[in-house]
Amino acid sequence: MLGKIAWKNILYKPLNSALCIGLLLFGVGIISLLLLIQHHLEQKFEQDFQDIDLVIGAKGSPLQLVLSSIYHLDTPTGNIKLAEARSFMEHPLVEEATPLAYGDSYRSYRILGTTSDYLKKYDAQLAQGRGFTKSMEVSIGAEVAEKIGLQLGDKFEGNHGELPHGQAHEHHPYTVVGILERTNTVVDRLILTDLESVWQVHVDHTDNQPSIDPVQATELDFGRAFNNKRSEQAITADSMEVTAVLLKLKTKQAALDMPPLVNGQTNMQAVLPAFEVNRFFYLLGVGVTTIKLITGGIMLMAGFSMFFVLYSRLRDRRYELALMRTVGYRPRQLFGLLVLEGLFLAGLGYALGWILSRVGISLIRQQAQNDFDLHFDASWVQGEGWLLLITFLIGVLSALLPAWQAMRMDVSAILSES
Repeated sequence: MLGKIAWKNILYKPLNSALCIGLLLFGVGIISLLLLIQHHLEQKFEQDFQDIDLVIGAKGSPLQLVLSSIYHLDTPTGNIKLAEARSFMEHPLVEEATPLAYGDSYRSYRILGTTSDYLKKYDAQLAQGRGFTKSMEVSIGAEVAEKIGLQLGDKFEGNHGELPHGQAHEHHPYTVVGILERTNTVVDRLILTDLESVWQVHVDHTDNQPSIDPVQATELDFGRAFNNKRSEQAITADSMEVTAVLLKLKTKQAALDMPPLVNGQTNMQAVLPAFEVNRFFYLLGVGVTTIKLITGGIMLMAGFSMFFVLYSRLRDRRYELALMRTVGYRPRQLFGLLVLEGLFLAGLGYALGWILSRVGISLIRQQAQNDFDLHFDASWVQGEGWLLLITFLIGVLSALLPAWQAMRMDVSAILSES
């Protein structure tokens, strides 16, 4: 019965109720949307961060190096000599070294030259075909196959850079020999080939030479050479460049000992990706926290608004509440009635704000998936439970003073005045 009365009291003055609910839903909606985005960003970064203790690349922005080499979200800082990097790749403290060479793309999807260790790092399995074993052969990620429609045996030419209208390498077609299963990692949006393919395309492009015979290879061999037969120029692997090297180290102490050696004695830089990612989320968190504080202020305004609405209603309903006392309602029931009204207003604000956040995430879902391979869903995320508790707490606190006065009212005085 009290719930029915409380609900009718909320509907009695719909504009006042709508103001309270509107402020709450706006605050809840923004905070909930931020929690969703932050949760999925952190989840995505953790999925792509696979046994990588150190990244070696050209000097420049450390964060740019991490974003470009691990997450493939930025342009590289430059190239490094494989011969210079090899001394660290073969260091006794290094358990696994994975070289990367990139700079070309196909329809905005990056073409990455690497070794089979890269696929093992992300536990990428083949859905169709086989892995690349020769130059100019590629295995493509699930998203690439889905969005572009490439199939086994298809041939395509890469573009210089990462824009769709970049200069095409017309004399160097790639052949699709494998399609990978979806991993929900960065592999899904990559076109993977061996290092020799990337070198072959760019060496010939630099020399303005037509295509050369592909090299038969199964694994990267640093001492192997392949020949440009038309220019009769031999190019050894050690003379070539890579964009970055991903290192998995044997001990945690090695992650602290190796960067000073690389940064101080070479033209390269060594970056701890865990540190840079944490710094990135710290900087991101500052902005998110600021927005949360602003929306928290809006929710606080909603609480004050709710208080004034309930307090003004109490003055208008004094005679009604006094009559309820005369027909048998106890003081604590009147107290509970007003608290219940505050909870109803808070519950409506939270529910509508939660819906607003899911509408917002649905509007940005497709763009986030296309640009960053971020898959948003409407599931409950950590932090929304606290948001629900805070919202109900605002509803209760805003109703406490009016409810206390309703419980302590002088019934006989109110009835005699009326």
